[in-house]
Amino acid sequence: METKETKNLENIKQIAELYFNTLKRVNDEKDIYTAEIKFLNYYELGSAIKNMLQLCILAVDHETHKISEIGKNQSINVGLILELVLQLFPLDELEFLDEINELRAT
Repeated sequence: METKETKNLENIKQIAELYFNTLKRVNDEKDIYTAEIKFLNYYELGSAIKNMLQLCILAVDHETHKISEIGKNQSINVGLILELVLQLFPLDELEFLDEINELRAT
């Protein structure tokens, strides 16, 4: 008969397989992971990078960021940046922690 600890360990391993989705190992290397961000096309990728750089410039020196008269779309698209952050938010992993917490309580 299995001990309670052995059962819990097996349950944790099974649950981990379901929930650890945000980070993926790079080529089976021990300490290197990637997180996937999805874009519709190269333009959206470029816009995201541009907006993040503009946001950083604004954070460093708010007077440096001025809406250029040359380009009509020079404002920071905060919605795009928030979408990126949302894609990186590890909700599955947080749900996993809840499952672990429930196992701990039993």
